[in-house]
Amino acid sequence: MISQKAKYALRALVSLARVGRGETMMIGEISKEQSIPKKFLEQILLELKRAGFVDSRRGRAGGYVLLKAPEQIMYGEVLRVIDGPIAPLPCLSKIAYRKCEDCRDEASCEIRHVFERVTLATRAVLDSTTLADSLRLEDLPV
Repeated sequence: MISQKAKYALRALVSLARVGRGETMMIGEISKEQSIPKKFLEQILLELKRAGFVDSRRGRAGGYVLLKAPEQIMYGEVLRVIDGPIAPLPCLSKIAYRKCEDCRDEASCEIRHVFERVTLATRAVLDSTTLADSLRLEDLPV
C-alpha cells in the first residue's frame, strides 16, 4: 500500500494540474479542496519542491505552481520521492536493492519470481501514467 503522505502528495499535484500551466494555487485552497491537513500539506509541498515538481511564489499571485507539465510527471517518480522504492521485496528494488537475508539463490527463488511479475506490472503502470492521464479517468486502462 502507498502511504497517506503519498496519496496527499499525488492529490496536491492533481489539484495543481487542474488549475492550468503556470497558474498558482494557495496552500489553503489545496488543503480545502483535497481535505488534506494544512500542516501536513506544507511538509509534503516542501518535499515536492526539493524534488523539482513544484515551486512556490510570493506576493498577490503567489502560491504553488507545477514546474513541469502534467504530461511529464509520472506517478512512479512521485511515489519514489515520497515513499521510496516500489518493490515488495528488497531484492526487486531498482533504487535500494538488497539481497534477502534468508535467500540461498535468487535465480531459483519461487517467491521472488512471482513478486517480480507483480513488481514489473506495477512499475509499468506507475511509470507510464502521468498526472494528465489521471485527469482523464475514462482513458485509464483497467
